[in-house]
Amino acid sequence: MEEAGRGTGCGLLKVVVARGRSLAVRDFTSSDPYVIVRVADTTAKTKVINSCLNPVWNEEMTFSMKEPVGVIKFEVFDRDRFKYDDKMGHAFLDLQPVAAATKLRRALQLMAGETKLRKVAPDIDNCLLSDSFVMYANGEVALDTWLRLRDVESGELFITVKWIEAENTK
Repeated sequence: MEEAGRGTGCGLLKVVVARGRSLAVRDFTSSDPYVIVRVADTTAKTKVINSCLNPVWNEEMTFSMKEPVGVIKFEVFDRDRFKYDDKMGHAFLDLQPVAAATKLRRALQLMAGETKLRKVAPDIDNCLLSDSFVMYANGEVALDTWLRLRDVESGELFITVKWIEAENTK
């Protein structure tokens, strides 16, 4: 597990870059993809998966934050040894639905079980591939979703975003 931006925040934002699907070819017949994740002014990076257009990373990055606010940015690159890495698209996820679901969880005083808190639908202002749900389970507010990469001929990322409030991180 990679930890970025550890500090005296009020909670942990865990971002899992699970896998990619139908990524763009940037070398002769394949690519060597990796993902850079940006939250606020903190950056984390996955490992490189060689010669793969459907990579599985399953890497979790942890960011310490006061609230789950802002936008998470995902940039996919093809690693090249002898020149600059090639861009393979980008996507973003607004954390507002996660923040709203966190407030709802507090208002409902949920402490156990599993509950759908909020539906998030794709629109022109986000990169969601399909309807997704912010869930509460095991002390975490989480969103699992596919993101469509932008500014590229093809590619999708499956990510999970989890918010764990400070009282659950001790």
